[in-house]
Amino acid sequence: MIWVFVSTTAFLLIYTVTINRIVRRSVPDNSGTLHHNPVLNRVFAARGISDPEDLDVSLKLTLPPTELGGIGRATARLRRALELGETIAVVGDFDADGATSTALACSALTAMGAAQVSFAIPKRGRDGYGLSIDIVNDVAQSGATLIMTVDNGVAAHQGIEHASELGIDVIVTDHHLPGDKLPSPVAMVNPNLLGDTFASKHLAGVGVTFYVMAALRTELRNADWFNSRAIPEPNLAEWLDLVAVGTVADLVPLDANNRRLVEQGMRRIRAGQCRPGISALIAFGRRPQSDVVSSDLAFSVAPRLNAAGRLDDMARGVNCLLSTTAATARELAQTLDNLNNERRVIETQMRDSADLAVQKLQANGRALPIALCLHHPDWHPGVVGILAGRIKDRHNRPTIAFAASPDGKLVGSARSISGFHIRDTLADIANQHPDLVERFGGHAMAAGLTIPAHRLGEFEAAFVNASESRLGADPGVRDMFSDGELSHSDMTLDLAKSLRFAAPWGQAFPEPCFDGEFDLLRSRVVGERHLQCELAVVGGQSVSGIAFGQAAHQGMQRAHLLYRLEINHWRGRDALQLNISHVQPLG
Repeated sequence: MIWVFVSTTAFLLIYTVTINRIVRRSVPDNSGTLHHNPVLNRVFAARGISDPEDLDVSLKLTLPPTELGGIGRATARLRRALELGETIAVVGDFDADGATSTALACSALTAMGAAQVSFAIPKRGRDGYGLSIDIVNDVAQSGATLIMTVDNGVAAHQGIEHASELGIDVIVTDHHLPGDKLPSPVAMVNPNLLGDTFASKHLAGVGVTFYVMAALRTELRNADWFNSRAIPEPNLAEWLDLVAVGTVADLVPLDANNRRLVEQGMRRIRAGQCRPGISALIAFGRRPQSDVVSSDLAFSVAPRLNAAGRLDDMARGVNCLLSTTAATARELAQTLDNLNNERRVIETQMRDSADLAVQKLQANGRALPIALCLHHPDWHPGVVGILAGRIKDRHNRPTIAFAASPDGKLVGSARSISGFHIRDTLADIANQHPDLVERFGGHAMAAGLTIPAHRLGEFEAAFVNASESRLGADPGVRDMFSDGELSHSDMTLDLAKSLRFAAPWGQAFPEPCFDGEFDLLRSRVVGERHLQCELAVVGGQSVSGIAFGQAAHQGMQRAHLLYRLEINHWRGRDALQLNISHVQPLG
């Protein structure tokens, strides 16, 4: 059954009218018994779970590394590098997935007996994305004879060719969608390569790295490497904390395989069996480590890691993750926290100018384009991705935000809406307009690109046209999904706790959300923009709620709410609280 209601919300200083439509998720009639709690049973069934085994998060059920294409060639070359004592350079990316991938590869290779392991992370403003010629030259000066890319490389044609000319082999481990033509490294591991039979196409870069290290350990064990050299055989579970952080941060879909990897990593974090850097980042996010769930990683750890790559040098983030002492980790985490605070200030300034740009697009009553392409000469290239996401969320349109790069080009970050594949759209534009898009890559929901600065207008027209052909109608309606109503007897602290830890919620496996009508007994504005309220539950006791950014609704007496059940920790006590994401006043 699908139940819909429509509301209209006008944002301050923005002429766009956003239509919010609550849609109740349908539950198959033959859902069976997935969980003993009927609420959780319907929640899981509504997310497409039909086999209880899909809720089993045991590591034994993760897909085996042998099913990942190219992994044999990669581990054979890594084994040879270990045997010959070669210097290995790990080349990562400047986001949280890239940082966790880099830290995992460096730490695991060292634990397995690699003679010398170094890492290199491109600087966003100087080097651009991935394995560039400049990065290869830097690596060559360090004496490395083998490069292992993590979370990049599938499009690094020039970098891999240059490395080959210098006598440096390259192993590519990546998860980004490939282009029509692949580079030629000595090995390439990517579940999204054409013809690869690996059942999960949604591994993050850190997940691919984890699988390669697991396969390498098996190969070394079979060769009696550890025994013959008196090296303790590492337990790969020690790196699952990194896998959890990188997977959640990169917003890849949490299919059954990813849920197992993330859940096992979070259990180690909650048990205090994680690296000091992750503990320090959690502490700066003011989260109790023993209670951490995936949303804490997404909103506490990931932004602080990403801040290094956005504003400074992601090497700081990698070094924080590689720290072996709490004191060093805390010092580096403090730097990352400071950078994240700076990022917030920059983002606010950029969002104000973006709002003004959108207003200009709607001047004199004009309709907003079906897709948005925005640029300002003062925007920071490291923050345009966040900005594009904010504008996309606000207007429910595919959005690209551009900033200037030091070489006179424009670097853009794209964010998409449900049902619109942004990376494929960029591929279509590149095919139809040769030389218009110099570089691009990404996924269905997020991508990056570089274009000549003087061709911004031409690109904008091509982007809007391509979006119109794919989207058809105006995408101004935003569906907000609900798992239905809760009875007063279901609104308990116990259910809130069960929901919190029932699964690693995230991309394509969203946290349970419910809707219903409530009387508002009391309400007050807190923090200038938020509404704190006391709600009457029909047939039960009252419950508190918080509606972020909904202060304009103060004084209403009855409303239809979309909300999540949450646990409010206050002065050593836990209490039930509704986290209200949408308010529709009634009567």
